[in-house]
Amino acid sequence: MDPGNQTRVSEFMLLGLSEETKMQPLLFGLFLSMYLITFIGNLLIILAIITDSHLHTPMYFFLSNLSFVDICFTSTTVPKMLLNIWTQSKVITYEGCLSQMYFFMFFGQLENLLLTVMAYDRFVAICHPLHYRVIMNPKLCGLLLLASSLLSASDSLLHDLMILRLPFCIELEIPHFFCELNQVVQLACSGTFPNDLVMYFATGLLGVIPLTGIFFSYSKIVSTILKISSASGKYKAFSTCGSHISVVFLFYGTFVGVYLSSAATQISRKTAIASVMYTVITPMLNPFIYSLRNKDIKQALKNLIS
Repeated sequence: MDPGNQTRVSEFMLLGLSEETKMQPLLFGLFLSMYLITFIGNLLIILAIITDSHLHTPMYFFLSNLSFVDICFTSTTVPKMLLNIWTQSKVITYEGCLSQMYFFMFFGQLENLLLTVMAYDRFVAICHPLHYRVIMNPKLCGLLLLASSLLSASDSLLHDLMILRLPFCIELEIPHFFCELNQVVQLACSGTFPNDLVMYFATGLLGVIPLTGIFFSYSKIVSTILKISSASGKYKAFSTCGSHISVVFLFYGTFVGVYLSSAATQISRKTAIASVMYTVITPMLNPFIYSLRNKDIKQALKNLIS
């Protein structure tokens, strides 16, 4: 390491999705539209659940929290990108970058854990229907949400503290529209083995284990549904899980796809473009998936609007 190439970091440069001047108005309009749809769609889901007493159940309690997390998750990246396009600036301060990474990881991990908790909720509802209200009581629901939040906060804080120990070189350009952890680590001048180790450990602990829990829950759910004799009973049981399964596949499919492709190829703007899928498009589609496939949500939305 050459000490002469080090500098006291005050800011990073976010290169964004494109440097073409003609593309900036189009990108601004497109992402502003998607952000507003995400914000309004998820806000309507939250208000519909709050105002309809029939939806004050564990399933919709977690769904309203998922919608809130989706709003916050998108808000950590898109507004800053829109501001940079509007002001024709690519700068983000060192402190701003650390804050963005923290909240992006926090809400992303919290969504991951909420999807796991929602899978467990469906498992109890279908496999143990007679004991559902006893098991999924308000106290347990609150504890599951609190535990998910604390785990997410601890994970994000650990990664941010690991970034603080890194010295950075003169080259501080990030080929992305937000401060993505892996790309910031790669800008460091010193060895990043401890950071890489923490990232792999966290991915294994808070990535693989929740996903395994989801698969386990749905294996039991499918096994129980197949034992139901009537076709209408099977359809009703599957319909209560359909929206959640769709959201799980959309979230994990896009997230894993982006990171597998970025691991196989050199980091470039293609990775940033692919990241739009799980950072913007997935949170935007979630309200539509839940509202279009759920009669209770549709009725609550009609009552709210009327």
